[in-house]
Amino acid sequence: MPGKKSKKSKQKKGQTPPNPNEPVLSKKELAAQKRKQAKERKELIQTFVTAAVVGGIIGIALFFVKNEKLAIAGGGGIIALWMSYKYPFLALWVFIIYMPFAGTITYWIGGGNALFQLAKDGFAFPAIFAIWQILKKQRKPFIIPKSLKTPLTILMGILAITFLGTNVAQQFSDTPGEQPIAMGILGFKVFLGYLPLITCTYHLLKDKKDFLRFTRLHVILVIICCFLGLVQYMMLSSGICKGTDHLTGDDLFKATLDAKCLVGGSLVFSPSQNMIRLPGTFVAPWQWAWFLIGNIFFTFASAFSDPSLIWQLISFLGMAFVFINAVISGQRIALLLVPTITIILLVLTGQLSKPQRSIPIVGGIGVLIVLGMILFPDVIQGRIESTVSRWQASPPTEFIAHQAEFTSKGQSGILGHGLGRATNSARMFGDTALIETYYPKLLYEIGPIGVLGFLGVVTSITISSFKIWRSLKEKHFRSYAACFWVFIFFISYQTYYYPLDVDPVAVYYWMVVGAMLRLPELEEKELERLAALEELEDQDPKQRKKKARQKKVTAK
Repeated sequence: MPGKKSKKSKQKKGQTPPNPNEPVLSKKELAAQKRKQAKERKELIQTFVTAAVVGGIIGIALFFVKNEKLAIAGGGGIIALWMSYKYPFLALWVFIIYMPFAGTITYWIGGGNALFQLAKDGFAFPAIFAIWQILKKQRKPFIIPKSLKTPLTILMGILAITFLGTNVAQQFSDTPGEQPIAMGILGFKVFLGYLPLITCTYHLLKDKKDFLRFTRLHVILVIICCFLGLVQYMMLSSGICKGTDHLTGDDLFKATLDAKCLVGGSLVFSPSQNMIRLPGTFVAPWQWAWFLIGNIFFTFASAFSDPSLIWQLISFLGMAFVFINAVISGQRIALLLVPTITIILLVLTGQLSKPQRSIPIVGGIGVLIVLGMILFPDVIQGRIESTVSRWQASPPTEFIAHQAEFTSKGQSGILGHGLGRATNSARMFGDTALIETYYPKLLYEIGPIGVLGFLGVVTSITISSFKIWRSLKEKHFRSYAACFWVFIFFISYQTYYYPLDVDPVAVYYWMVVGAMLRLPELEEKELERLAALEELEDQDPKQRKKKARQKKVTAK
């Protein structure tokens, strides 16, 4: 007995047993690992201090030369650029977190200064450049998958010809006050600037822990942003924020920054006119709508695919928040697509074939609808009436057809009117056309050959993603892949509005592609881990006896 007690006390006092799948390190190796970690921490602190000092000096100079907003933007920008280049993968995590709040920060701190809207790129582009350099040194390809290389090369060649033959030619024309070259550069950045996030996300997700961190982080961001969106609506409804209902004439129907409430930017809140367009945490209402649409994929995927029951429940909460905000935000497209996409995902991911999983979610959605009708009867009725009247007045199919007809009639040559010529953010460099559907917008800018080139790129991505989904065997990864593929397919070919040109979908699309491409390797590692664990259990006499008993029970 004393011997047993001493043995138990040693086990209690000892550290947690190491992961059986990880190699056991010797004392020397542990000491070396600790020294390495301490060195990395010291280097991180030194880099940050250096960047902060340089950024502080520049910020102080800008404060005296210009104003405090430019000082914050300049000083903070130097720190962000420096740290992002030095620690690219950490910068990508910060980039993911910052993006949904960029609009709020822009108007909280920057007062609408455009530099704050571009702050997210201060995390993304230095990180992209640093990762490109790392892969170049390691002699690893930057363009993945291999099947993307040919269509992307063709598209880049078409864009180069368009830029030289149209934008550069326009620069030397007699049009005063325009900068077509600058417009073309910005147009290219908006069009394909985030495509390298495919490779960056691929290398960011090194193992299953990173992958789950990626998906769970999106769920947490959804919950936070949607909660703030709900509070925004309640503040407007209660009169804490004025909204636009007290205005007259056309001002009742126009989004304005003067009505900004708690988070985000411009909004319309005129319930007496059945006109509500909320921006959530973003600059504009349409960005909030596509944030909700994009994140129904993330929350659904985690709700049905995450291996942790707690995270499944948290993801269901995220789905509920997305549904609520799709109703109260006043965004017709979100109200239509969020439930439609949920039904499509239930079918394509095979969840309807599992009643024990699908019945609770369908029942939960039903409860949400009933509660919504009880708590917000006027809002729901108003949204439905607005959606129906809008559809009757201008059906999306007719709207897209009209935009395509308008673009094709105004088409001059096969090169288009030039990169950036239909990009809203490029209007500072010259006249731009307002085209509110994606592929007609591309047709206007880069011509029919350019559109075919881009279709080749997204088709290559869609086919590669489909093959990955169908090849996966591990149930959690396969379920995630099904949701991701539906997202990729939907965004690749949908043309209503232009989510691939604006945050957040312009970022989520390329990152989801990178995550999708990583899944086969993550599955292989996970299967190896499970095989090693099973082998370790087979070596344990107690586990062998337990398995033998289970086999006997199964045989009986």
